[in-house]
Amino acid sequence: MTTDYAKARAVAEQAREKEWTRPSFGRQLFLGDFRLDLVHPAPALPEAEVRRGEDFLHALRRFLESKVDPALIERTAQVPDEVVKGLAELGAFGITIKREYGGLGLPYLYYGRALMLTGSYCPALGTLLSAHQSIGVPQPLKLFGSEEQKRAFLPRCAKGEISAFLLTEPDVGSDPARLATTAVRDGDDYVIDGVKLWTTNGVVADLLVVMARTGSKISAFVVEADSPGITVERRNAFMGLRGIENGVTRFHRVRVPAANLIGREGQGLKIALTTLNTGRLSLPAACAGNAKWALKIAREWAAERVQWGRPIGEHEAVAGKLAFIAGTAYALEAVMDLTCRLADDESNDIRIEAALAKLYASEMVWKVADELVQLRGGRGYETAESLAARGERGVPAEQLLRDVRINRIFEGSTEIMHLLIAREAVDAHLSVAGELVDPAAAPRDRARAAARAGGFYARWLPTLVAGAGNRPGSYAEFGPLAAHLRYVERTGRRLARSTFYGMSRWQGGLEHRQGFLGRIVDIGAELFAMTAVCVRAREEEAELGRRPAELADTFCRQARLRAEALFDRLWDNTDSGDVRLAKHLLKGRYAFAEEGILDASVDGPWISPSEPGASAAENLRRPVH
Repeated sequence: MTTDYAKARAVAEQAREKEWTRPSFGRQLFLGDFRLDLVHPAPALPEAEVRRGEDFLHALRRFLESKVDPALIERTAQVPDEVVKGLAELGAFGITIKREYGGLGLPYLYYGRALMLTGSYCPALGTLLSAHQSIGVPQPLKLFGSEEQKRAFLPRCAKGEISAFLLTEPDVGSDPARLATTAVRDGDDYVIDGVKLWTTNGVVADLLVVMARTGSKISAFVVEADSPGITVERRNAFMGLRGIENGVTRFHRVRVPAANLIGREGQGLKIALTTLNTGRLSLPAACAGNAKWALKIAREWAAERVQWGRPIGEHEAVAGKLAFIAGTAYALEAVMDLTCRLADDESNDIRIEAALAKLYASEMVWKVADELVQLRGGRGYETAESLAARGERGVPAEQLLRDVRINRIFEGSTEIMHLLIAREAVDAHLSVAGELVDPAAAPRDRARAAARAGGFYARWLPTLVAGAGNRPGSYAEFGPLAAHLRYVERTGRRLARSTFYGMSRWQGGLEHRQGFLGRIVDIGAELFAMTAVCVRAREEEAELGRRPAELADTFCRQARLRAEALFDRLWDNTDSGDVRLAKHLLKGRYAFAEEGILDASVDGPWISPSEPGASAAENLRRPVH
């Protein structure tokens, strides 16, 4: 009998993009092939596009400074309607929508820079714009929509009609095989029933992308948010991003024209995953903006605050934090910049790069925010409103910590991102040795797979012995950063060898070695970030001199230490013991460790029931017009 796990895995595997028709820096990196030529020099934009992008950024900056009060949005937990209208007039809801459909049609690079700017000033506002454009209606229609759908919906999105993406359900997170919302064909319509959870923008949305089950497969639809039978039952509240309009949406016999089906029946999950390939770029952009703001605050505070006769930034314990924040802020912008430029160029397949950028940026900005709060001390824990009320500068450091925490969960949690990237990283191995590592494969299939794998590894393994990273003069045009690129090249081959050792040791069981795979991916992320920061510093050298290389060098030295620690933990770890203990823990063996406390949780089920049917709740939808 097929297990639930096997079913879920099969659903996800069917939705994967399996072809590699364009080169991929990330894919080659995990194969031990450091293709610097794919990212250096980074693709440049046409001058006309640069001028249009810069003009928009200047207008956006003026609007944010003059019309947006981030403290008000934090205090009221709502973006004022006039702010939404003002952004719509600027074209901020159509940054990536082509001009022929009423949008600005700007490159991803300027979309990223716009989100970096907006997110640094008001993270909730950046989330509103990115959820609308990155995963809402515009991106799925751009990739899979018909011309009729594009002409019907994209101009509305560009003018400021807000869109939302509805996939998650009360009992469905990263496992789409459990999706319960249904769409049943009835004449020229589909009838949708179900409940969707955590619908970012869902409270104020005019248009929805809804994922629903059509028979045994998942399909995607554009749905008018004011359709009869749709009820926004509640608006959710969170530890951070208090201004986002995130809700629970119920569908009861909602009729949707068949013409609103995106792509074909059964393409829903593929549409969702493909949309996220570039849609995820919004998060690295926001994270870069957050890190750059943290750097500004850390620098100013560490120079102003004096303890024991010196500014605190001159004390080694604080200097280490400053160096980490500075190097990481520069690196996160470099990762965002490079990945967006690759997306604009369209000559590379960036599914791995975009995923690495999301994973790395969300993890690192959390550490940056934590260090900023620590560096600020008691003032870091105190709210900006409280600081201002007693006459000090109202620095929202604690808000930053709350706001960025969701990035490690949004659009694929860190744990899921590890698995998604790892699946792509070992794709070349599975394509030649699929049946060999499949415990259910027939003996004849395993024998054929062994022969294929033998030929592949006989050619591939010798390439991992030596390369440009072993030659002292390699990458000399990067000056003092050349040594770091040589490290990346050598370490990429070492990473590929480690992956091969893992395949050899665990074969089909490798997919369950999530600790090992997560570290493989994290090492690859450090190498990708090192590459991006060296490329950026080299590019900026003509204008800024040695300063970019100094930041890049500091970051690379820190990244190398992190990578080496991860290599050590590939084989020396507590993974097996942790899994064993966790199984006992779940059965109550260690319940005694919980004695002596009181649980302040409010009683209720762990997962709210979501039976289909009409809603008895008040509709909390609040459209902005």
